[in-house]
Amino acid sequence: MGSIVLRKRPNLTSARRHVAIVTPPTSGHINPLVALGTALAGRGYRVTMVHMADAAPLIPVSAAVGFAALDHPADRSGLLTAHFRTLGRPSGIIGLPRMIRSTARMTEVLLEALPIALRRLDVDAVIADSAEAAGALVARHLGLPFVTAVTGLPLLREPDVPPPFLGWRYRPDARGRNRNAGGYAVSDVLMRPITQVVTRFARRWGLDPDARHAWSDRLQIAQCPAGLDFPRKALPASFRYGAPWRLPEPAMTAPDADERPLVYCSLGSLQGARVSLFAAMTRACAAVGARALVAHGGGLTEAEAASLPGDPLVRAFWPQTRILPRCAAAILHGGFNTVLDALSAGVPIVAVPLGFEQPATAARLRHVGAGLVVTPAAIGRGALESALRELLRTPGYRRAAAALGAEMAACGGAAEAAAAIDALFATDRPIMPPRAVSPPRAAMSVV
Repeated sequence: MGSIVLRKRPNLTSARRHVAIVTPPTSGHINPLVALGTALAGRGYRVTMVHMADAAPLIPVSAAVGFAALDHPADRSGLLTAHFRTLGRPSGIIGLPRMIRSTARMTEVLLEALPIALRRLDVDAVIADSAEAAGALVARHLGLPFVTAVTGLPLLREPDVPPPFLGWRYRPDARGRNRNAGGYAVSDVLMRPITQVVTRFARRWGLDPDARHAWSDRLQIAQCPAGLDFPRKALPASFRYGAPWRLPEPAMTAPDADERPLVYCSLGSLQGARVSLFAAMTRACAAVGARALVAHGGGLTEAEAASLPGDPLVRAFWPQTRILPRCAAAILHGGFNTVLDALSAGVPIVAVPLGFEQPATAARLRHVGAGLVVTPAAIGRGALESALRELLRTPGYRRAAAALGAEMAACGGAAEAAAAIDALFATDRPIMPPRAVSPPRAAMSVV
């Protein structure tokens, strides 16, 4: 086995405690946790993200967060690339089980290698992404304090809340609860490859494998604002809603200006090769008199980008927090970070969910009145153009998005989340009490 490789980072010499971050190896999870880790580093902590060696390029070199590769035979070049290919495929009847099996293998590698890595790194505490069970289980195995970081939707199970990965409407009655119970039963069957791996290691280490132990009983901290979630009745006292965790983005050159409103179009970092879907987006923008701003994440070739109809502005990446305030609307696949960035800018959304938790995020956008939902199957019937037209001409969608943006602006983002973690890890003071927020809103009327 090779030795653990530490990438040196600036300004970490005076750190008080060493915190490891364990998260799925995708940009949608890594980027917000790098921002959170950077805020912790500003409080004197040494922060290291631990994962497969191929994940190292996903960490911005300028961030005050280190990286340590696993010391494991399975940590070989190309394995992560294969995992990304699996995640980038459609998540239908065939694609979803394939994605779950690949994710289970990632979790198994982490469970095999993390105990050795965290001991060698002399880690004092763990920030465990709720979407990767290995972080919490290994922290329990090693007796380390840990915080649950919720980078996506809160996935805590409640009878009135539909299961994750399903775009069901909120229905807090007996019929809705029966529907949800059936959905959870199916989800449990689909997730068996992951739960079996976690259960095997928990029993090996003499730990209770109950999934409830995968969440910290001291602090569960989320990017999600309360207003975007479905109403909750049974959140633990340790749970805190919040706001996006972001690093400052560089200033950008203003896009070419004309009289047309700008519409931000993105499919995230894993789905950016879908040229036909981007073409449908840019065509819909042109049909309603808008101009598309396309961010394809490097998924399109130059020829494909040039072929998009409607005179769009196309780049691999736009600095989202800089460009979205200039936009009148967004067409997104429902990736959680981009949704939060759009809402932070008060921008309403047409959601075209493709998989993962995206249908559930889209359902919440519809519930609070900040967006409309178009299925991929309906795009060919003109649904995308119709939805975008309604979004642009109906002020209620923008008002709902602006209300969520104001809620997030009051939550403090990564700085406040880091303060709560510091209160838990570094002192004997109690965890900061949750900031007062309005309860999750019911469906808002659109006028």
